[in-house]
Amino acid sequence: MNNIELDNPLLKFSGLPDFSLIKPEHVKPALEKVIKKCKQTIIDVCQKNSEDPTWDNIMAPIEEASDCLGKVWSVVSHLNSVNNTKELREAHDACLPLLSEYSSWAGQYKPMYEALLKIEASDAFGRLSIPQRKSITNEIKDFKLSGIGLDEADQEKYKKIVSRLSEIESKFSNNVLDATHAYILHVTNEDDVKGLPESSLNLAKEEAKHRKLDGYVFTLEMPSYLPFISYCENRDLREKIYKAYSTRASEIGENAGEFDNNAIMEEILDLRSQLATLLGFKSYAHYSLARKMADTPETVISFLKDLAKKSKKQGEKEVAKLRKFAKEFGIDDLKPWDMAFFSEKLQKKLYSIDQEALREYFPEDVVVKGLFEVAHRLYGITLKQRLGVDVWNDQVKCFDVYEDKFGSRIGSLYMDLYARPGKRGGAWMDECQTRRYRDDGFLQLPATYLVCNFTRPVGDSKTHLTHDEVTTLFHEFGHALNHLLTKIDIPGVSGINGVPWDAVELPSQFNENFAWQEEVLKFLSFSEKTKSSLPKDKLDALNKAKNYHSAMAMLRQIEFALFDFRIHYEYDKSKGARIFEILDDVKKEVSVVPNYENSRFPNCFTHIFSGGYAAGYYSYKWAEVLAADAFSVFEKNGIFDKQTANNFEDLILACGGAYDPLVNIEKFLGRKPSVDSLLKQSGIEQ
Repeated sequence: MNNIELDNPLLKFSGLPDFSLIKPEHVKPALEKVIKKCKQTIIDVCQKNSEDPTWDNIMAPIEEASDCLGKVWSVVSHLNSVNNTKELREAHDACLPLLSEYSSWAGQYKPMYEALLKIEASDAFGRLSIPQRKSITNEIKDFKLSGIGLDEADQEKYKKIVSRLSEIESKFSNNVLDATHAYILHVTNEDDVKGLPESSLNLAKEEAKHRKLDGYVFTLEMPSYLPFISYCENRDLREKIYKAYSTRASEIGENAGEFDNNAIMEEILDLRSQLATLLGFKSYAHYSLARKMADTPETVISFLKDLAKKSKKQGEKEVAKLRKFAKEFGIDDLKPWDMAFFSEKLQKKLYSIDQEALREYFPEDVVVKGLFEVAHRLYGITLKQRLGVDVWNDQVKCFDVYEDKFGSRIGSLYMDLYARPGKRGGAWMDECQTRRYRDDGFLQLPATYLVCNFTRPVGDSKTHLTHDEVTTLFHEFGHALNHLLTKIDIPGVSGINGVPWDAVELPSQFNENFAWQEEVLKFLSFSEKTKSSLPKDKLDALNKAKNYHSAMAMLRQIEFALFDFRIHYEYDKSKGARIFEILDDVKKEVSVVPNYENSRFPNCFTHIFSGGYAAGYYSYKWAEVLAADAFSVFEKNGIFDKQTANNFEDLILACGGAYDPLVNIEKFLGRKPSVDSLLKQSGIEQ
């Protein structure tokens, strides 16, 4: 064993990771070592126990080895997302072929598949726990979806497809990140920044100072871009930055062609189609649904079109009102770069609500404390910051989660809230490690990352959030609770693992609802100026404005979902991907907002081209229906009703992927789910 292996912090498998010690040169040696261990373990246990395979002699040792691999790659992929450097990216990308090769090998290793079939057919199978049985049946399904039934030539083809997809999906994501960071809007004239809030100007000044420029620098990162497009009175500059944002990673616009994702999208769709066909599916959409609740492509398309139909009339009215309002300011032709600007102005006029002005009431520390208080009241848990823990950035905090009933620690949460260079945009949650019993008998507790891209503190000032950002934080924390509150000890179905993709968003969208409740906002908000929480008049205005332009928002998400599903469902190699043709067709059917004809939105749609939502973006709306229905029970019984919260925790949050989520949500509701709660919650009249 060489020194790099002896001193490699990625090969520490007990406790939480030592992030600050991990260097790019550690990545490949660590991954090679754990992959080698996984392979050897699978071969050894399958050869040794082929005649009498059991959970203990097959699944348990393989899970132990796989856990080590999962921990290594979780840390590497996480750091690549939050601390992206040229060296780390190269180390990360160099490992993708290794992972792909191992995944294909493991998914087509017949002795293990045969061992699992024997376990499933044995009398002992019925005596296994429900999570154990579910884990085995999931593994068998995964074998089938990994080409176990293919002949040798087709298995090789499968491996090549999977390897290439892994490579170019990463390239897609890198291009989006690089294109986003490559653009700046440098402004020196004070008149050109009229209308922008102080927090936005302070951030832009700091960005300019960092780049050794005078005046202001605005970027395409959300904390910079969104306030600019929403508040800047200079219409020409709004148009300029909008077009830069909308044409990222494409053949036109700023940095045209340098980070172009067009050819990559075409290849991704072609390879996915080949993969599905190879495995006997009519399309990649059919293949995608094999791991989801929705049964057929027709079910998904019908679901989306029905929601669109029920939302479109109100969406058209919302846009008509906005056009009329814009005319009061001399704008007769409402453009895409006007939408956020006049939406903000009209909202302020109608409801006396200004998202930026509300920042005063949502200091980050108060919001986080309030977020934890909601979880405490609902699920009887307490989160305490762990000081001195090793993190990847000095603004990252780590919290331990304790169960109030017994005082025992049940997991850990990392919170990384601020935007910075080298960090992927957006907000997400991911697992650091999974709850499971290790082979030494020790219970490994779940740990999770919660990542956002809020405006970072400038100087000694404190970060304040908009209410939209507060809602985002509640959303991601809902995902985290799904992982942290699990009572399942089998890693394949523990926490967020094994949950059908169209149920994954249920806990997160459900949790958003609490950010709107009067009872919660009393302790979730606090102004240092007035020394009080959000006043009643602002609270009432906020709730009245909750469904402002809700139909437009609904249609926007349906547009994304329908576009995603159709490009995977309708792909035909002889016709090409038809990406923009299908997008235009979808827009004509469901969109109500002004269209920018040169938009290259798909070129940055990381969710479906590199983020796991391929032919699955509909999951957001699918799960939102379930979430709205679930919250309606809390509205009826009381938002902090203990029995209702206990039922929700037991049936949804704690059971991981071990149980059918549709069966469990029906148990919780006492009936089948309906779209009515979502439409009512969204204020969409029928």
